[in-house]
Amino acid sequence: MAARYALACLGAVPFIGGAIAGAAGAWSEGEQNHFNKVFAAWLKMQEDEIREIGITIVEVMSRLDLNDEEIRRRLESPEYLKIVKKCFRDWSAAESEEKRILVRNLLVNAAASTICTDDIIRMFVRWIETYSEPHFKVLRCIYKSPGCTRLEIWRTVGGEKAREDSSEADLFKLLIFDLTTGHVIRQHRPKDYYGNFVKQPPRKQSGTSSNALTSAFDDEKAYELTELGTQFVRYTMEGVMPRIGATSAP
Repeated sequence: MAARYALACLGAVPFIGGAIAGAAGAWSEGEQNHFNKVFAAWLKMQEDEIREIGITIVEVMSRLDLNDEEIRRRLESPEYLKIVKKCFRDWSAAESEEKRILVRNLLVNAAASTICTDDIIRMFVRWIETYSEPHFKVLRCIYKSPGCTRLEIWRTVGGEKAREDSSEADLFKLLIFDLTTGHVIRQHRPKDYYGNFVKQPPRKQSGTSSNALTSAFDDEKAYELTELGTQFVRYTMEGVMPRIGATSAP
C-alpha cells in the first residue's frame, strides 16, 4: 500500500510518472513485488528520518526562551530558517545519534547567541556532515586538554598501544591530518599580546639522530584548537551559550 501511494505521488509529476509507468509496464509481477518491498523499506527509512527531525526541532524549541523577543525574531528570520534548512538537507537524521545532538546544539546556539556569524555557522553545518565520530573525539580531547600531544590524544581516544605500521596508526594520522588541513586544530603557536603568532628559533638537535620518521603518536609537539575549532566545540558540544550583553545572576 505504501509503495502504491508513493508511486501515485511520483506519478503526479509528468516526466517521472511517465518513466515509472513505462518501466512498470516492462516489469514482471515478481520484479514489481520486489520493487514494492524495496520502496516500502525506503519509505520506512524516510519516516524514521522525519521522526528524528521532529524530535530535534522539539528539543531545540524546549531549550530556548520563547518569551525572549530577540530569540523569537531570530527564529522567524530568513537567515535562521536558511540554517535550519541547510542542517536538515546536509545531515542525515538516520546517520547517528551523536550527530543529531550536534545539530540540535548548533541550532539552539545559533538562535540564542550572536558570537558567530551565519556564514561561520553554515560552515559548522558542513563540518558536522564531513567529520566522523572519531574526529569529534579528538576535538573533545584537545578542547579539554589544550597543548596535549598526539600520544596523549591517542591514549584518550585510542587507548591500546599500536604499531607505527598498523591500520590504527594510519587512521589516527588521517584524523589529525583532516582536522589540521580543515583549520580545526593546529600545532601550538606562541602569540604576543596583540594576537600575532611569534616565529620560533630553530631547535638545535642534540645527541645522535634517529633514522625513524616522526611517530604517529609523537609526544613532543603540542596541539590546540583554532579559534574556529573552539567556537565549533562550544556551539555543538556544550549547552546553550550566553547571549552577548546578557547579565548573569549574582
